[in-house]
Amino acid sequence: MKTVAFLSALAAVASATPTLKEPPSKRASLPAVSVSGNAFWSGNDRFYLRGIDYQPGGASANEDPLADPDVCKRDIKYFKELGVNVIRVYAVDNKADHDECMSALDAAGIYLVLDVNNPKYSINRAEPGPSYNAAYIQSVFATVEMFAKYDNTLAFFSGNEVMNDEKNTDKSAPYVKAITRDMRNYLKARKLRQVPVGYSAADVASNRMQTAHYMNCGSEEVRSDFFAFNDYSWCNSDFKTSGWDVKVKNFTNYGIPIFLSEYGCIENRPRKFEELEPMMDSQMSSVYSGGLMYEYSLEDNDYGIVTIKNGKVSTEKEFDLFKSALSKYPMPTGTGGAAKTSHGVACPTSESVWQVDPSYLPEMPSEAEKYLKDGAGKGPGIDGKGSHFDTDSGTATASVAMGSSTSTGSASASGGDDDDSGAASLGFGALYVSAAATLFTLVGTLLL
Repeated sequence: MKTVAFLSALAAVASATPTLKEPPSKRASLPAVSVSGNAFWSGNDRFYLRGIDYQPGGASANEDPLADPDVCKRDIKYFKELGVNVIRVYAVDNKADHDECMSALDAAGIYLVLDVNNPKYSINRAEPGPSYNAAYIQSVFATVEMFAKYDNTLAFFSGNEVMNDEKNTDKSAPYVKAITRDMRNYLKARKLRQVPVGYSAADVASNRMQTAHYMNCGSEEVRSDFFAFNDYSWCNSDFKTSGWDVKVKNFTNYGIPIFLSEYGCIENRPRKFEELEPMMDSQMSSVYSGGLMYEYSLEDNDYGIVTIKNGKVSTEKEFDLFKSALSKYPMPTGTGGAAKTSHGVACPTSESVWQVDPSYLPEMPSEAEKYLKDGAGKGPGIDGKGSHFDTDSGTATASVAMGSSTSTGSASASGGDDDDSGAASLGFGALYVSAAATLFTLVGTLLL
């Protein structure tokens, strides 16, 4: 559980200064990956994620492995041995320097998929409205600006498992979609590289497709660049038994890239990672762009493939099995049947597990608009005061229309946390506008 506190306006927000644009300390060697059609591309070559999730210490540690060169370089050695081309990091310190680790990853041929949130600065699924505030947005923008300068930053996750199988978590969906929109707008306004921005969904069958469609519906300005989801249904089984054949069918003609942000069921061990065979084959390549195996280090949840003790790494049996699977099932050649154009889809209709008004989104708090012009300034860091109920910093008091989904030809993007249904429909019309200030004040008072 994340610590929730009622906060006054953060000093870092009030005194934010333009972010200094400094290039990485070493010349990049990896080309920036872009989105076109329903796939990722490295220049003219199709790019597949063949990666691993990386959070030494586990989710509860809330540590930044890319801020410590000794740690990241220790582990990059094993990433190279495995043969992965991507790592996912769940939280970073946006006050720290990351040049050395990002340069070392680049030299090793490894890209980064980065979650921009951390436990203190994230959308709180229990109270999403108050947590979508200017203090939170400033932290997200500071992280985005810090990592957009690296060509081996492959993508940003705007959230992770915010909408899950808990009752009423669908009410947080508009805020996740809003921060996704805001991140894309920030990259454009600041003239930064258009790093693809998307969402990592929970392994929840009841609302997976609703979440996917919601993140890719509306006008181009409010749609995600890609969609990812966690999937633990392949338990040393096969393409049909796991249900992956049905998922491929469901996501056919989805319109933007999709990949697995986590996979690797541990019900039947040792894991053989044979799901890489269809993932790197024509069975899936026209729809999926690979995936990230969960996870690198052995933590309390028992998923890891290496043990880290006293700063030393020792490999487990599944390390060799994953290494062998990556070698046995290489990246496909050619286009893999990828679609040439990107497009949106229809917004999901209301039902018991999904009661979200598809017509409106929270407008970005006016107090955060200055960051689009001047930059986010220095971030609050991974150990800042937190933003979940910092309503004094500015919250959304209006909504904006999402528009309709249209085909965009090709969507190019060139060169945790509380991010983990039968309720009244969630709308953002006049009722939200008139009641917002009163509601947020009441919530804050009750918490004192």
